[in-house]
Amino acid sequence: MTTSIYAAGTTRILRQLRSDRRTVAMILLVPALLMVLLYFLYDEVPTAPGTPSLFDRIAITMLGILPFVVMFLITSIAMQRERSSGTLERLLTTPMSKLDLLAGYASAFSVAAIAQAVLACAVAFGLLGLTTAGSIVWVIVIAVLNAVLGVAIGLLCSAFARTEFQAVQFMPVVVVPQLFLCGLLVPRDQMPDWLHAISNVLPLSYAVEALQQISSNSTFTHTMAVDIVVVLGFTVVALCAAAATLRRRTP
Repeated sequence: MTTSIYAAGTTRILRQLRSDRRTVAMILLVPALLMVLLYFLYDEVPTAPGTPSLFDRIAITMLGILPFVVMFLITSIAMQRERSSGTLERLLTTPMSKLDLLAGYASAFSVAAIAQAVLACAVAFGLLGLTTAGSIVWVIVIAVLNAVLGVAIGLLCSAFARTEFQAVQFMPVVVVPQLFLCGLLVPRDQMPDWLHAISNVLPLSYAVEALQQISSNSTFTHTMAVDIVVVLGFTVVALCAAAATLRRRTP
């Protein structure tokens, strides 16, 4: 990587992103609006005395899942748009390396992810009354990490797509199985052994586990630390794999 090239690439993507108001609105507003929808969905569902409300149990997990899904979708489409327009091929004829390009995308969308996570958490905790035993700061940190993970996996999947439609098709293949197996629908320790084994190699499982730890523990736990390191590891591996598989020429 070259620092000046990487910085120029990041700036270029941020300028493009700023000029695309619909994409900015989707990144910033969709998770927050879905949290509001979730609140009204579970607002009148009765719970046993002394137990957290259903909204509290579900919403803390969704604060990590929604940024992951939104950033995966936007990143994979945005990168494919660069490829189909010929911009990607032109950029790679310059001294810019593949890692410069992908790191620039990751950094630019990470800035958007931070704003997204802060806004979604502000709505959930400030307006909707979400409560958790742990620190809100750690919720924001993990939400941002999940969004960056979505960016990294979106960049990786876009390398195997030839059209924007094909990029979207990766969502039911890559994202939906993780939603089913991350522990949101069924606790992972209650899954059949073979499904539990699959969930152990899916990054979203560790992100959800970390958020569940924050929900039930007032202190930073060893499990949370391991989960965060694993999510970071998946992110780095996905970015490196995306750089290795990125084609210099558009088919």
